Amino acid sequence: MKIYTLNVGQGQFVVVVGSTEAIIVDTSIPLSPAKPIIYVKGALADIVNGRNMIGLMITGFDADHFNAIGVKIALNKYRPDWIMYPKYFKNTKSADEGFAAISEFENGNEITKLPILLSENNTRFYKSLSKDFSMEVFSPHAEDMNSSNNCSLVCKITEISTGATYLVTGDTESGRWDSIVKIFGASIKCDVLSAPHHGSKNGITSEAIKLIKPNTVIISAGVDNSYGHPDAEAIKVFKSVGANVFCTNENGGLSLLTETGRTITTAPYIPK
Repeated sequence: MKIYTLNVGQGQFVVVVGSTEAIIVDTSIPLSPAKPIIYVKGALADIVNGRNMIGLMITGFDADHFNAIGVKIALNKYRPDWIMYPKYFKNTKSADEGFAAISEFENGNEITKLPILLSENNTRFYKSLSKDFSMEVFSPHAEDMNSSNNCSLVCKITEISTGATYLVTGDTESGRWDSIVKIFGASIKCDVLSAPHHGSKNGITSEAIKLIKPNTVIISAGVDNSYGHPDAEAIKVFKSVGANVFCTNENGGLSLLTETGRTITTAPYIPK
C-alpha cells in the first residue's frame, strides 16, 4: 500500500494506492491561486497512472475536506465506481457545491453512493467494493452526532494482499473517540494513522492512541495555519506509543509518500 498525502495547505487530499486500484480520500484544493489545482491534477496523473480509481471517500463536509473542484477532478477524470461519505449533512456552501458536482456527474454516469451512519447501515464491513482493499467503518453514529466534526467518517482501509492498514479519521474529536474505543476496542489498530482534525489537541485521546498503536502518523496541515495545527500536545500523544510523526507543513510545505511493507517509510513526494 502507498499513501500519498498531498500538500494542499490547511486541508486534506489523500490517494491510497494498491497494486491495481486507487482510492481518493477527501478533495480539498485551495481555489486561489490556480497553482494548487494544477499541482493536484499533475500529482493524480502520476499517482493513478495504470491503476483503476475505484472509489472516493469524503470524511466530512467542511471546505478543508470537501471541495467541488476536487470532486469534479476526481469524478470527471477518473470516474470512480462509488463514493462514501457520512450520512449527516452539514448545510454549508462547500457541501452544497460538492453535492451539486456529484449530481451533475450522475447525469449520464453510474456511481454508487454510500452514505454511512452506523446506527442505520446493515454492516460496517465493506469487502466487495475493491479487489485490492477491504473497508471497516467505525463512525459516524447517531448517538454522537453532537457536532459536524464528530460526524466524520472513520474507516480502516486494509490492503488485502499485505494486510497493511490505514485509518481514515476526518475531523473526529475526543468525545467520539471515547465511544469508538468503548465499542470497537482493538479493532481500530492500524499501521498508518491519518491524524484526526489535522493534529488538533482535541482530535485524539490517550485511550484511543493506545488501541490504534500506529507505526506512523501523517498530519495534513497548512504552513503557518491560524489554528496552530498540529498541536504540541497531540504530537506528544502520538509519540507516546512510539509512532513516527510527519506533517505536510514541514519545510515550507511538502507532500508525503508513505509506503508499507516489511517496514513503513515516509518521505517527501514530488510528482514526476
